[in-house]
This record gives sequence, structure tokens and C-alpha cells, in this order.
Amino acid sequence: MTDPSPDANAPLSRRRLREAARSNGAPALPGAAASDVVGRRPAEGEPAPQPAETAIPWEDVLPRESSAPAPSERSAPATLAETAALTAQEPADGPTPAGAGAASLEDLFVPENMVDSKPRRRGRGCLVTLVVFALIAGGLTAGGFWAWDTYGERIQSFLGWDGPSDYEPGEATGEAIITIEEGDGGEAISQTLYEAGVTLKPDSFYDHLIDAGTVPVFYPGVYKLQKKMTSEAALEWLNRPETRLENSVALQEGWTVEATLEAAAAGLEMPLEELQSAAADPAAYDVEADSLEGWLFPAHYTFDPGVTAEDVIRTMVDRTRESLAAAGVQAGDEQRILTVASIVQREGRSAQDFRMVARVIYNRLDPAISDTNQMLQMDSTAQYGYQEEHGSVFSSEEQLTDPNPWNTYVHPGLPVGPIANPGDEAIRAAVAPADGDWQYFVTVNLETGETAFSATYGEQQQNEAKLRQWCSENPDYTGC
Repeated sequence: MTDPSPDANAPLSRRRLREAARSNGAPALPGAAASDVVGRRPAEGEPAPQPAETAIPWEDVLPRESSAPAPSERSAPATLAETAALTAQEPADGPTPAGAGAASLEDLFVPENMVDSKPRRRGRGCLVTLVVFALIAGGLTAGGFWAWDTYGERIQSFLGWDGPSDYEPGEATGEAIITIEEGDGGEAISQTLYEAGVTLKPDSFYDHLIDAGTVPVFYPGVYKLQKKMTSEAALEWLNRPETRLENSVALQEGWTVEATLEAAAAGLEMPLEELQSAAADPAAYDVEADSLEGWLFPAHYTFDPGVTAEDVIRTMVDRTRESLAAAGVQAGDEQRILTVASIVQREGRSAQDFRMVARVIYNRLDPAISDTNQMLQMDSTAQYGYQEEHGSVFSSEEQLTDPNPWNTYVHPGLPVGPIANPGDEAIRAAVAPADGDWQYFVTVNLETGETAFSATYGEQQQNEAKLRQWCSENPDYTGC
């Protein structure tokens, strides 16, 4: 995110939306953002692999028993006529507590007012739908359309009207590499499968576990599956010993050198100290920089038994050079491009976002365009230099004012070096940014990742207000 005037109350951080979404329930890898964690596991009828890591208990896969009152303990819901009459206004003080009777449509979506363990398709969802239909059929057309516009997506999700929940058998194709980190439960693994293109929806796999009533045990590790699998097939593959890859590690875009080395040590069962020592001298790999930050390419790697720490680091650096060459980066310009690409990786979410963020960076550095005196003011650089990420999109005053050489709120131009390891798309964006006059951007919806770009600070302020409004409506969402 960008902001031309640091303020203790106003600075906003545009961190990867993946991070916000994942961090709402996924544990973090040491040294990495919670959003960077992915998940999977194997073991079937035959003896399961016996890794040193701790298996994830089944009670962490299924939801804990709700403390909400049983159906018999609740008061009867309001009649359709009463509920319809109350939909003309939003409740002033939030949802009515369970047992007090529904005061508005919003109350019907509150988890504690749900009867079933899967309220999205059952229970009060039917009542919500009937209320909306009653509004329209009863002549309250404006109220009915307002209700459908406001709650339509949730109603469709409740009743399963938002399309199929899984791919069809026979659609599976290609290859997908996923990682289960220690501590990942059913929801985190379900999200990871979705992000890797294995399952159709974020909750497809998790719903399958609940519906099937299976009792799987998931082990940390790297797994090779296919894209467009059914959840049933994905679970079967995670139970195959041969699906778990040995001497493999999957490194995520946007991780720092520290997080990358920790993940490699865990995945390859190699002492972390050996990898840290091997990465300590960039000159050993012909890198002219003080650090290998930005040079350890994020990808899936499989090494032969007996591989050395130096071989591991060299393989990652060589893969970065391949990406730079493929993007057309000229000799001598690698460090600059990696620095821009690392900011793009941390600030953007999609390939289109990447190219637009890159354009914002170059526009702010161009004295003929910039109205910020070449101050990038990217929160990701301030957080990296301060060596603290507190999980909020609102940066602290300490982060924004610390004089470290990466802080682009203090120093003009690019930071002293990369702040993370970028992937192919971010590198390509740094070389070929989108066309536009944008100088600012901010995520206005942390759940969907919707990002607004603007050319003037006045427009940016309006977009920041949208983010604050979103956070006021979703105060429990990680990042707010």
C-alpha cells in the first residue's frame, strides 16, 4: 500500500491478501507470514510413514462442539411477517443474542443462531430464503430486492445454490505440489488444496471430511497430487505413502531468506546452521550483494540423497537466474529488478495486481510524474526493515519512522535491496509493468483482495476510507 503522508493514525499496509485470508485460521511457519502456510498429508491401510513431526490430531480437523443453546432452549423465531417488517432497517446494536428471537435478517446469519453444524446449507438458511421470498411476493418489492442484494450470496451458499462443491470424477489432470506444515488442520489443508488448484472451492475438502465422518491423520510434508481432483480422491492420494515426496521442499513466493532456509531445513531434514552458513557469502554464488535476499527462488525442489547445503543454495540461486533471463533482464540490472519484484510480490496478489503495483513504483520514482518526491512509502519495506510484522494492514508509527535503509517512508527511491524472494510473475511485472498513471493503491476488501488504484491522493483517501469501513464491518478479520 502507498501513502504520501505518514500519520500515526492513518498509515495502511498493503500486504498480500493471501496473507490476510490464510491468517484467519492457518498457523504460521516460523519466520513466515501465516498466509504463507499450506497443507496436506498421507498414510493408508498399510503402515503409515513415520516422520519425526507430530501428527495432527483429528479433533483439530473437525469443529469443536458449539456452546450455543440447543434448539429446544431457544425462543421460537419471529413470524415471516414480523421478520419482514424488521428488514427495513439494520439493527443498531448488532445481532440479537441467541434465544432472544430474531430481530432482523442479519441475526439469522449469526453462527450461534444456527442449529446445524453446517449452517450454510441447512437450518435457519431456509427461513432467510422464505423471508426474502415473502417480501417480494407480499408486494414489498424494494425490501425484497434489498434483502436479496444484501444476503443473496450467503443464502445461495447456505442452500448450496452457488454451484457444485466439487469437481467431477475424471476431470483430474496435470500436477499440483502442496505442503502440509506441522499444525495444519482440516480447514488449513482445505484452503491449501484450493489454492493449488486441486479442489474446486476453499471448503470443498473440509466439507468432505465432515460429511464422510472419516478419521484421517495428516503428516507434515510435501505431496504431489493432481489439479481438479474430487475431495474424495484428494484424501485418498494424501493417504498414499508414495504421494509424500522425500528430500523435497516447496518454497513460497514472498518468503524471506530466513523463512526460506527454515523451510528447507525442515523439508530436507538438514541442519539449519549448515544452510545458514552456506547462504552467508553471496559472492560464493557470484551474487554482488550483501545478502541473498531475493535470490533464493520460490519453487518446489527435490534433491538426491546426500545433497550438501551449498548445492541446495546454488540450485535456488541458479533458478533465480533462469527467471531473470527468461524475463529479459540485462546483465548488471538483476539486483534492481529483484528489489522491485520483491516489493511487487509482497504488495500485490494477482498477476494483474503485480503489473499495476510495478507501474505505481516506477511512477513514484519518476520526477516527471510523481507528486511524492520519489518517496515510495511502501509499508512492506518499512515492516521488513523494522523486522516486525504484527499481522495488521495498519502499520505502526515505529515501523514507519525507523531509519533503517529499507524504509521507503524515510529514504527516497528503492530500498537498499530486496525484501523477499519473488516468483516468476513478480519478476515479469517488474520488467514489463502495466500502462497507467497510478501513484497509489490500497486493498479495500481483505477477504476478496479487491485493490483500488488511483492517480491522486484525494482518490487514495476515498479508497482508504473504504478499507476502514470494511474493517469496521469485519472487526474480527485478521489484518484489521
